Amino acid sequence: MKALNLNIITAVMMSLSFLTSHGQEAEQTILITNAKIFNGSENLVEGKDVLIQGNKIVQIAEGIVITQDSNSTIIDAGGRTLTPGFIDMHAHIMFQMPFGVAANSDEYYWAYVSTQAAEMYLSRGFTTIRDAGGNCFSLKKAIDQGIVEGPRIFPSGPMISQTSGHSDHRTDAFPSQLVEDEPSIFMKYNQVQIADGREEVLIAVRENLRRGASQIKISVGGGTGSYADPLDVTQYTADEIQASVEAAEDWGTYVTAHVYNSDGIIRAAENGVKCIEHGNLVDEAAMRIMKEYNMWLSPQVIVYTYHPNGYTDDQKLKHDQAYAGIDNMFTIAKKIGFVNIVFGSDIITSLEELSTINREFELRTEWFTPTEIMNQATSKASELLQLSGERNPYPGQIGVIEEGAYADLLLINGNPLEDITILQDAESNLALIMKDGKIFKNIIE
Repeated sequence: MKALNLNIITAVMMSLSFLTSHGQEAEQTILITNAKIFNGSENLVEGKDVLIQGNKIVQIAEGIVITQDSNSTIIDAGGRTLTPGFIDMHAHIMFQMPFGVAANSDEYYWAYVSTQAAEMYLSRGFTTIRDAGGNCFSLKKAIDQGIVEGPRIFPSGPMISQTSGHSDHRTDAFPSQLVEDEPSIFMKYNQVQIADGREEVLIAVRENLRRGASQIKISVGGGTGSYADPLDVTQYTADEIQASVEAAEDWGTYVTAHVYNSDGIIRAAENGVKCIEHGNLVDEAAMRIMKEYNMWLSPQVIVYTYHPNGYTDDQKLKHDQAYAGIDNMFTIAKKIGFVNIVFGSDIITSLEELSTINREFELRTEWFTPTEIMNQATSKASELLQLSGERNPYPGQIGVIEEGAYADLLLINGNPLEDITILQDAESNLALIMKDGKIFKNIIE
């Protein structure tokens, strides 16, 4: 009997070994030759090959030779520019439909539209996004499992604000928060969260962390897309902000804050927030405080060049007010040497507008060089993402072309450091898009 049992165990172990070895795909090797490599400087690096094994860059050197077989591919870049995949640090992947449509649609429709948005980001060269508010946890899971094509997602989860804050999308048709009633559709689908007082803020932050948030997004000032809050107001008390920071830091990550005005920025800075989203109406004193605290600025331009679908006249006025402050914000940053600036879009309410996301590169040339902008969308963004610490869903380096970094890469027809507008024609000029070592697009003949 013992011998029989031993034979059965041996047979099972051999079967499992066979299934494991034959169920796993062999690791792919890709060699990119004859590319001009963007490494963050104004001069592209020539004469180096890039070797990729699995999902990582393993070697960058001259004259790399590999054995060609069914598991290897050699790509002659033909002198094209090789860059890291782009990173959008202020995305809202769940909000690519007009507010009116969103308010009258079920969760299945929201999910379907978000999958279209995910593929659109990737097709424009964005291999990573930091989602700045929304219930994108399940979409992230589907992308990571290979079910849906899309970028890596660093999720914040539902943006958290006070009653009458930027997460409060109730119109006058809704009763007071003090009356138990059906919440707004955005709250019902867990896209935003209202929390008042230290205890509720702690709960809201911990709920997002429970779901897998890599960072926490709160609102400490008025917004253009919400109904009740002018841009000049300051939201959340110091104690409430501290509560969000304490809960986030207990989990090894950080808080980023939506705010336009200087008072909100200063309150956020003094209470532990690491990053400011927008900041359009900042003054020099507030930005100097940001610099003193080594904070980050996550600004956007493109979203203010149009009125999002469904905006009321009041929302449009606030939107235009925010747009008018951008030049002063960037002028101050240049004046005081504030360089912790990343790339973002904040495009909402329209897949059509999202398809134009690469126009953000050109819009920033009014204040920054193409090299600065490319770094904002790659290595600078990566620096900020590292603040997620142990909550980083993709431990390792992204946004750079270095040995050991993730193979998130683009081959571009032309040199964006000379003409960054070429990125707007992604269909023609993004010749190759690779994410996690897998080729999403390749039109190189």
